[in-house]
Amino acid sequence: MCGLISFARKKSPWVMHLPCGGCNGCDITIAACLTPRFDIERFGCIATQNPRHADILLVTGTVPKHLENSLKRVYEQVPEPKVVVAVGSCAVSGGVFLEGTYSIRSPLTNILPVDVFVPGCPPKEEAVILGVAKAAEILAGKRSKKGGGRSE
Repeated sequence: MCGLISFARKKSPWVMHLPCGGCNGCDITIAACLTPRFDIERFGCIATQNPRHADILLVTGTVPKHLENSLKRVYEQVPEPKVVVAVGSCAVSGGVFLEGTYSIRSPLTNILPVDVFVPGCPPKEEAVILGVAKAAEILAGKRSKKGGGRSE
């Protein structure tokens, strides 16, 4: 029975979207990925709002100084194995907020280990779906190395 659950989870990662700041263009793109036009759920992805249920963490926007500890806390609550996807130019490189801003901690790689980068301002919906697909592949590889993943 446990093998069946592991097989099913390999094909259906749970994704949590974590907006940190910025213009919300990337957040709108991720919301569009859940609509019937793009329908990321057809690939088996399930959106969740609880980090304890998530496998993949989608982080968007710049990371302000006051959110840095909260972001780390949410990351620690995601069970192993986990994959972090940086979505948008702000999360990938700091975007327009990087230079000369005292309150920004971007890029995201300064705070968390990032597995997949989805560049763009904002990125296209197809790019986000491709990033989630790559994250699912990385997650499956981590699970096979670790031996199963989450326990029931």
